[in-house]
Amino acid sequence: MHHSNSAAILAPVVVLVGWTLIMLVWTLAIRLPALKKAGIDMSKVYGTRPNQLDGVLPDRAQWPVHNYMHLVEQPTLFYAIAITLSVAHAGGGWNPWLAWAYVGLRIVHSLVQATVNRVAIRFLLFLLSTLVLMALTVKAGIAIWWLGGW
Repeated sequence: MHHSNSAAILAPVVVLVGWTLIMLVWTLAIRLPALKKAGIDMSKVYGTRPNQLDGVLPDRAQWPVHNYMHLVEQPTLFYAIAITLSVAHAGGGWNPWLAWAYVGLRIVHSLVQATVNRVAIRFLLFLLSTLVLMALTVKAGIAIWWLGGW
């Protein structure tokens, strides 16, 4: 299948969405047994907050859910920029490479956070992925400008 200039950047988008869903399954696989072991009956729980179980469940049971929440935060900006680049027919060149770098860094960040959870490593991966996202954003701004959108 031939990848056009606008479609090449969409594969990393699909992979990161797929990874996010994998992290959701990982979260459920770890958290549901931890809830049962802690004696928490989900049918009797009302109005919880995302981190309410911090300190109740073991930290390791919370790490995947913390990462899942991170994957539905900043990556939403990545999706918007990648789709903007695609629509602007600027999804080729270096942009797919940058998008793959972003996705790779986020996946490694997930694996670190959900397993060893070393904050220094996580922060470095987050910083690097943010710099890649900034580069993609600048490139999208330039692409839109050249299209006459500004």
